[in-house]
Amino acid sequence: MATKKNAENNNILSIDIGGTSIKTVLLDESGNMLTEYLKSKTPPEATPKDIVSGIVELIKPFPNSYDRVSIGFPGYVKNGIVKTAPNLAKNKWADVDLAQRVANELGKSVRLVNDADQQGLGVVEGKGFEIVFTVGTGFGTALLFDGELLPHLELAHFPINKEEDYDDYIGNKAFEKIGTERWNKRLKKVIEIYKTVFNYDTLYIGGGNSKQIDFKLESNIKIVTNRDGIKGGAKLWKLADKYNIFTVEPKK
Repeated sequence: MATKKNAENNNILSIDIGGTSIKTVLLDESGNMLTEYLKSKTPPEATPKDIVSGIVELIKPFPNSYDRVSIGFPGYVKNGIVKTAPNLAKNKWADVDLAQRVANELGKSVRLVNDADQQGLGVVEGKGFEIVFTVGTGFGTALLFDGELLPHLELAHFPINKEEDYDDYIGNKAFEKIGTERWNKRLKKVIEIYKTVFNYDTLYIGGGNSKQIDFKLESNIKIVTNRDGIKGGAKLWKLADKYNIFTVEPKK
């Protein structure tokens, strides 16, 4: 019985917070899914309280057979602290200790990283320089070298023209405004820029709007799913505490 209990406690609750939905699944240490993949709608203009209560409600069907939690968050995160959340509530997220709040609520150890970083861990092959795009509510990026997660850069907020950054240019608001054809032309342009600047070995494209891509991709560009990406929650716990990876323990 003790052996079974120890094995269960190695499980990981993986959570992906997006501007459109919150997604979660229970994983074993190898990233295999132990439960159904569940999701719920992210409240409009979601506050920290909304997100924590949304997580608690969403995971109710899951057994309490895990002791670690991985969270991918749509913004810049440093040492478990949210610095930016451009697609959630305005002026409510600066320096929010979200990892600590979730750790206290669930009584579990928590690691909180950018959502594209977590997805990147779940989808890359671990060979050479790999980049992950997420094209959903906003535009997210992750950089990895030989499977090692590099320090996060909010590349989405570099300007692409005088009026817009990448988030404005290729995010869902732009997609809804300009339509599929023009959005695909913009994505082509973004890919060419990143190809020139980074000379990546492989590019992965995920997020809800990746299914809208209608042009032929080069052989080193791959479409991935949120289900693949959320498995990065297991790999997150295989990494050492460094760069922006930081373990937060519940306060008793």
